Amino acid sequence: MQRTGTIPAAIARSATLATGLLLAGCSMFGIRDGTETPAYKVVGMAGEVEIREYAPRIAAQTIVEGSEEAARSAGFRKVAAYIFGENRTRADIAMTAPVVQSTARSTDIAMTAPVVAQPAGEGKWAIRFFMPAQYTMATLPEPLDTAVTLVSVPAETMAVTRFSGSRSASAMADGRARLRQALAGGAWTVAGEPVDWFYDPPWTLPFLRRNEVAVTVTARAP
Repeated sequence: MQRTGTIPAAIARSATLATGLLLAGCSMFGIRDGTETPAYKVVGMAGEVEIREYAPRIAAQTIVEGSEEAARSAGFRKVAAYIFGENRTRADIAMTAPVVQSTARSTDIAMTAPVVAQPAGEGKWAIRFFMPAQYTMATLPEPLDTAVTLVSVPAETMAVTRFSGSRSASAMADGRARLRQALAGGAWTVAGEPVDWFYDPPWTLPFLRRNEVAVTVTARAP
């Protein structure tokens, strides 16, 4: 039988199934085995905070409204659908870590969803997956969902604090506060808004989870 149209419902079902199969292969106890993460170089420390240099990367991103935790879940599903075949070539793209969540800025909204005219406000969140390093903008398939776009992330120096346990909104807020406190008055100046990074499946035992909060920094002038 000839297939017609984009059959979004079928794609969504396929994405859900693929997500389930992926997560079924994840470790119950820790970080996903064999999952690619962006390469970085540690160039300094601020107490227990690592200062990392990241090369340019490409991310698939969506902007989601709602509470912090609900938006994280909804955004994950949208971008996961893209990598599990909801794209022009029906290609599967390998899952990577971390899943990134940040407060959406007006520039994010302008870049990823031009139909949204108002500036970013409370309750708008950017959810990203970094694409595997083998891809370029020219080789990545176009998303079918117009709410998902591909963005270039420039090289950046990030201060990163790592912790386990809860990844609730309050736990992540505490992590952001600790990161800012660790950097205050030190050799590195905060140059952006913190972002949250999540590496593990939801069922990972809390004390083995890898959660991180990161923020762009610049070296303070001597």
